Amino acid sequence: MTFLDMLHGARRQNRSLLCVGLDPEPSRFPAAHRGRPSDIFAFCAAIVDATADLAMAFKPQIAYFAAHRAEDQLERLIAHIRQVAPQVPVILDAKRGDIGSTAEQYAIEAFERFGADAVTLSPFMGFDSIEPYLKRHGKGAFLLCRTSNPGGDDLQNQHLASVDGQPRVYEHIARLAQGPWNLNGQLGLVVGATYPAEIQRVRELAPSLPLLIPGVGAQGGDAAATVRAGLREAADAPTGLIAVNSSRAILYASAGEDFAAAARSVAQRTRDELEAACP
Repeated sequence: MTFLDMLHGARRQNRSLLCVGLDPEPSRFPAAHRGRPSDIFAFCAAIVDATADLAMAFKPQIAYFAAHRAEDQLERLIAHIRQVAPQVPVILDAKRGDIGSTAEQYAIEAFERFGADAVTLSPFMGFDSIEPYLKRHGKGAFLLCRTSNPGGDDLQNQHLASVDGQPRVYEHIARLAQGPWNLNGQLGLVVGATYPAEIQRVRELAPSLPLLIPGVGAQGGDAAATVRAGLREAADAPTGLIAVNSSRAILYASAGEDFAAAARSVAQRTRDELEAACP
């Protein structure tokens, strides 16, 4: 199965648009695990177990593991997801972006070492920094397009000199991803939930691409507005899905030993809120 096959399958099976972000911070773990990087796997695995039937995707952020020399725990975690939720794809949030020869190595890291189904990438070094990932049959890649952080305006919202109406940088990225860059048919875009108007604009330019949308939950993005702006779904054909990410609001829903149950409760509420907004 390709990444998009898995994404559509998890959407149907779990009736979900929710992507559960796995950003483990040992200082925020419940008391029995707090401050213990060696417990990263145990904490994240408990979250996965509690939300496996609610998630459209899981998105581990590699920096939260690497900062604690816990890459081996990330490998174990992705293997655990394969066991308990084999229908749910794993998006490795790495935001890699480097020259082709180095990108080849990062692709090995993401898809062979960690076994991810998709990876997040920065497109700002151009197509040759993206192409090595597209050579991996069935593997997905999400290009940073209009991100949820305020500093995104510094580059993404700037106008380009062009004969077709001075598009913004993020609009140009969306056109490239929908068109000539999408060699293996598995490209998607990252667009922040804090910018619903931009989500709608990206969807106009990239009608069929999956959108990974962070910013719901702790960052304050509106779930219903996000669905209305980005989801384009039809029963008879693959169309533009969205995977709406929530990380901290789910992971740290409780500081007590009920953390997994509390995470499930928040995940279910978010999943249901997203579903209620579907057309």
